[in-house]
Amino acid sequence: MKKYTIAIEETVVREFEVYAGNSEEAMKIAEKKYRNGEFILDPGEVQFTQMCILKPASEVTEWSEF
Repeated sequence: MKKYTIAIEETVVREFEVYAGNSEEAMKIAEKKYRNGEFILDPGEVQFTQMCILKPASEVTEWSEF
């Protein structure tokens, strides 16, 4: 038996409402709220899941959706 290191990545989506004067301001507000922990994605809706083998180096794979 060999030891493998597997990476799994999920894209999680959750919608938030922001009031702003324009789209640039809305994006800045949303980023600030996310970084301050006001917008939290968990739990959210998983939109995309993929995985790949990272180790051993001789068996590294491309990302594959599952």
